[in-house]
Parts: sequence; structure tokens; C-alpha cells
Amino acid sequence: MRRSRLRHLGLAGLLVLGSLTAVGTLPASAADAPSPSTEQPASAGLLDAMQRDFGLTRAEAEDRLAAERRAGDLAPEARRAAGQAFGGSWFDAASGRLTAAVTSDAAPSTAAAVRATGAQVRTVEHSAKALDAAKARVDRLDAPAGVSSWRVDTAANTVVVDVVRAERADNDVRRFVKQAREAGPVSVRTVASAPQTFAAGTVGGDPYYTGNVRCSIGFSVHGGFVTAGHCGGTGAGVSGWDRSYIGTFQGSSFPENDYAWVSVGSGWWTVPVVLGWGTVSDQLVRGSNEAPVGASICRSGSTTHWHCGTVLAKNETVNYSQGAVRQMTKTSVCAEGGDSGGSFISGDQAQGVTSGGWGNCSSGGETWFQPVNEILNRYGLTLHTA
Repeated sequence: MRRSRLRHLGLAGLLVLGSLTAVGTLPASAADAPSPSTEQPASAGLLDAMQRDFGLTRAEAEDRLAAERRAGDLAPEARRAAGQAFGGSWFDAASGRLTAAVTSDAAPSTAAAVRATGAQVRTVEHSAKALDAAKARVDRLDAPAGVSSWRVDTAANTVVVDVVRAERADNDVRRFVKQAREAGPVSVRTVASAPQTFAAGTVGGDPYYTGNVRCSIGFSVHGGFVTAGHCGGTGAGVSGWDRSYIGTFQGSSFPENDYAWVSVGSGWWTVPVVLGWGTVSDQLVRGSNEAPVGASICRSGSTTHWHCGTVLAKNETVNYSQGAVRQMTKTSVCAEGGDSGGSFISGDQAQGVTSGGWGNCSSGGETWFQPVNEILNRYGLTLHTA
């Protein structure tokens, strides 16, 4: 089964280079306070992670952590010694020492004062203050999608702008780079792809879970997504396809109606997309103009994925065992359990969320959907469109 490019990427390689100590009473005086470099030993988990991710032995990992602590203690001293000539500092893993940059126009005594703190010294052209000012000017520019990020690189003594390799010839990217270079010392680096967060968007047709019940996302709205009311009651918690928490049902109605909306948070966001599940390309949602009876229509759901048919009737009352649901639209599109709440779309126009039907996608059948515009009006929602 093809996964959307918006899929969860997972947390990769998160490593905290330090350890937390317990909070206790304040020392009676500064003389009684423990030195920052005499912290508690690193946890076994941290040492294991360093051995795995850096290819170190346990002793090497312990030595590196100790060196990093010393460098962290030293950095404020080196900065004070450099004064206005300070060009930034960084830990040099090869030497196990702090390196502090000093501008070339500084007096020889300044570099000597920095060395006296125990730091290595490198002579650079631009001060840290000048680099920070240049980066602040770049921050005020309007970056196109082909620009991945930008930052001060103290070791390189420049502001580095990362550009997606495939987009480096794009006119908007070239214009941004030109403007960035006018802001100060800037260099450009190419990267393979644009950044993305480590979560997933609410994509039409994708599964979600309320307890042990699996349903499908209908359409993204600003603040969440719409779906079927029988999938969960107001206040019920919702988890996504990866079982991470999405949000909560903010409103739900069933029977009489069959609609609901779910708020989105916890690192999830909304996108105007309906999954094509590899049968067709993922579909952008551009509006919610209602398709007429006889028009073609397609449905995306987490069980049977992408199927199409025609609009057979509107304003139909469906008599489920739980009670009647009114103002439904009937289609010749098949569906099965778990497809509830999923997207009905005609072209690029959202139509409604799957409610129920009969038959299956092996022998055929019919389904009904709750029109999306009714849901939007009921809860005062705005459809997320491309």
C-alpha cells in the first residue's frame, strides 16, 4: 500500500549531549556550590546512545561528555575575554577543546586573553554581532519553498542559506539568495530536499481511531477535519494512522445527521488533500461546489481506498438500525467497514463524508454521504483549500 508523502517520518537520532541533575536546596554560598564540571556521571542510556550513534567506546563517550562540559563552562569566559572582537565559539570534537573566534582587527592582547581562558583561538573577518545582524536581515525576507533554511555558521564565519538542490535555478530562489547576499556575509549550500516536521497532515481517506473503532478522515478544515458522526461522540479522543494523538471530537451528531468535526493538535496539521492510494494521484481540494445528480464522483477510504461511480440521488433519508438520517446523497460507489467518514470528491470539489450503504467492493453496492457544506455551516467551519 503506497503511503502519502506527507506521512509520519519518525523521530530519528535524537541525542541529548548532557545530563540532568536532581533539584535540591540552594547552597549556602558560592563557595559551597558544586563546580559545573563535576556533575553526576552520564546515564547508561546516554552512553549507549553515544556508542551507537558516534561509533565510540564507552570510555571515549565518557571522555567526550567530560570535554563538552568543560567547553560549555569555558565559553562565557572566552566571550568576555574577546569582547567586541568575539566571533563565536564551538566545540572541536577532534581536539576535545573549545575554539573561540576573534576578529582580525582585534589587538594581539585580545587573542592572548582568550587563550588564557584555555580556549583555542581562530582569527576571522566578521564578529558574532555582525553575523547575527546579517541573519536578522535575512529573517525579514520572504523565502520561497525552495529555500530550506538559514543560520549563522560560526566556524565558517558566515550566514549559510540552504537551498533545495532541484530548486536552485528557480527564479524566486535566485532572487532570495541575491537579497540575502546583500544583507551581509552569506554563503549558499544545497540540500537534497525541503524540511518537514516529524508528524502527519490530516489527509482525506486516511484512517483514524477512536478507541477500537477505525474510521476515515473526510476533509481538512481550518483547525481540524470533518468526518462521520457515528465514528465518535463529542469529547472522544482521536489517534491517527500511526496511533499518535491527534485531537478531540468537538462536535458530533448521529442519528438524524451523520457528521462530526475533530480538532487537530499535538504536531498534526491540516492539508487540502485527498489520498488517491496509488490508483490516482493524491487530489487537491479547491472548493466544495455541489455536483449534480448523474455526475461522476469518487470516494477515498482507509479500507477499500479509491473507488468511483455516479451521484444517484440527493436529500434521501436513510433508515439505519440506530435511527433515520436525513438529507443524504446516494451514490453508486462501493464501500466497506472502516471507510466511514472518508472523502467523497468530484474533480477537485469536496462533496461529503461517507455515512453507510450496502454491498461491498467485490460484488458492488451503493453508499450515502452527508454533504460537506451542511457540516461546514452547522459548525461554522472553513474548508482547507489549495
